[in-house]
Formats: sequence, structure tokens, C-alpha cells
Amino acid sequence: MNILPFVAIFLGFFALISIYISRRLINHLHLSDQIKHYLRFFLLLNYAGIIGYMLARYFSDTPNWLYFLLSLPIGILFLLFCTAVFYDIFRVGMLGIPMQPQRRDFLKKSLDIGALGVAFGVSADATYQARIVKLEEVPVKIKNLARPYTIAQISDTHVGGLINKKFMQNVVNRVNALEPDLVVITGDLVDVKLSQAQKALEALRGLKSTYGTYFIVGNHEYFHGIEEIIAYVKSIGIRVLENENIYIGEKGEGFNLAGVYDVFGYRIEQYKPDIHFALQGIEQDSPTILLAHQPRFVEEADGKVDLMLSGHTHGGQLYPFKALVRLQQPYVSGLHRHSDKTQVYVNKGTGFWGPPMRLGASSEITCLKLIKG
Repeated sequence: MNILPFVAIFLGFFALISIYISRRLINHLHLSDQIKHYLRFFLLLNYAGIIGYMLARYFSDTPNWLYFLLSLPIGILFLLFCTAVFYDIFRVGMLGIPMQPQRRDFLKKSLDIGALGVAFGVSADATYQARIVKLEEVPVKIKNLARPYTIAQISDTHVGGLINKKFMQNVVNRVNALEPDLVVITGDLVDVKLSQAQKALEALRGLKSTYGTYFIVGNHEYFHGIEEIIAYVKSIGIRVLENENIYIGEKGEGFNLAGVYDVFGYRIEQYKPDIHFALQGIEQDSPTILLAHQPRFVEEADGKVDLMLSGHTHGGQLYPFKALVRLQQPYVSGLHRHSDKTQVYVNKGTGFWGPPMRLGASSEITCLKLIKG
């Protein structure tokens, strides 16, 4: 798949963000022209870093230390943009409040210092939070489930760059410590060319569970050679569910596990999800759990499955994004009852995409405790 249009849109978006920050934040700061010049240079440096990031991610092999430095500007510019928006609101609001010039000048200086302090402080904290992968233990009641099961879910690792073999081996060790009945990987496993990801993916051979490991593709697999990725994942002992299902456990005591391609397949008219085909031949008297990368697929699965496991959203990753995610997806994170028949669990992502930052949405490994409900 040609990624050049995506790269062009991505760079254009951040160019507009940089212009907004310069005109609506830096231009109005109560600072000397020289300091404003330095801040604009900082913006330009960040934008150059984003260009370098795209080149490093999609067109070359890059050392991790350099990849880390190049990935930070995405988060910094986005958080500066959010700061600029709030700064604009408060600044314009102050103009409408009658007050003495000296008091207005004092409040303006305080707003300026506070805005810059918050922007850089939040960026530093978000970078630190991205290093923490939390374990989320979630009890889920399933109707007609004969006995309890434990499912370990990882999602959206986005292997490549900073998500390397060391990171993946740590994830494998933590999953194995849960002693799960099965492991599921709900898409966006790879986010670079397969040749660049293989060393990290090899760690997944070490996953241990009673009934094995199951994988479905996410939208990012379509960007990097979906057919090749599926073949490789199968070669390391992981079952890929391609609009199909398998029975987990002993007959009459287990459940149907189904998986579909991602809805991105509709756009490119290849590897399209098909819920009806995926559920052919299931055990009608047993519960059904579906793996579908994007939560919005629940509209097609509603009433046909008992539980759908998804990812994709990253929980918003950087908090202001959460509002944007809600415009596209019905659920952003956690367990939700969509209808009388169907529940949805959305994993916030085990890794991260883009900047090594998380704000208000920690990375997670999920331990789902299925119990009779």
C-alpha cells in the first residue's frame, strides 16, 4: 500500500499546527522579540524532527536513541497546540473583563508563564508515563459459560522503533506470569516493514498458555504488507483468525473464539471483515467471543457474540485526543455493555504510536477473568 499520501497529510497537519502556535501563542506572549525568535526556532526544529521521524519510520533503519529524539516532537507540538487553544480562550476572555491596566498586565504575564510551564511540564510527564505498562484485571460475566477462563490480551504494540525486542520480551514475561488459558493479540502488532520488526516479533514465540495465542490484523498491518505479516505471524506459532472461528476448551465446557479482518479492508476492498463467515459452524449452545480490532465493528457484531475484544483507540493516548476518538469509535477504553446480548472490552494499547508519550491513558496488558453470569 502506498503510504506517501498519508505522510503528506500527516506533515501538512503538523505544519498547520506549527503556524497556529506561532501566530496565536508566541506572537501574543509578553516576552522580548529575541525570546520569541528562539521559540519560533524551537517550533521549526520540532517540525524538522517530525520530517525526520517519518523518514526514520518508513524509509530507513534508525538507531533507537535517534528514533526517540525524532519521535518526541509529535507529542510536544500537539501539546503546545492544545496549550495555544486554551491560551487563546483565556486571553480573549480577559480582554472582555474591565480592570486596571497594571492588573491586566500582571495577569497577562502570569498567563504567559503558566502556559509555557504547563506545556513543557505536561510533555515531560507524558514521556515518563509512556514507559509504564499497567496490568488491568477485568472480571467479565458471560452467560452460559460452563467454567471460568483467563484471557490475556495485548493490543496495538506497534512494533518498530522504540517498541523493540527488549520491550516485547518484557511483555511476554508479564503475560506468562498470568498463566492464562489463552492469549489474544487484537491488531496493530507491526508498524514498520516486516524485515525491521522480525527481531522483536521473535519474542512472541515464548508466549505460554493452555490453548495457545490468537491474532487478528489491525489497520496498520494493511500499511506494511498484510499478507507477508500474516504469513510470518503464523510461522512463529500464532494462530491468525481470518474471518474464522475455533472452539476453546472441551466440548460443552468452552466457548467459540472468532476473529475478523479490520474494517480498513472495506476502504481498500481487500481482506474485508465478514462476521457471518467468521461465525459459520460455531457451537450454538456455547458463548462466543469475537476479536475485532476497532470497537465500531460492534455494530455489525451486536447480538451475534457475547463479548468483543478490541483495541485501536489507545484510550486517546494523549488526553485531548480522547474527544476526537469518540467521534469515530463508540467506546474508547474499558468494558461496556453494548446491548443485552453483547459486551465490548477496549484495550488502551500495550505500546504507543508516534511520540513516546501517554497522558491520561496508560498502556496496558489486560487480564480478562471470564466467569459465569
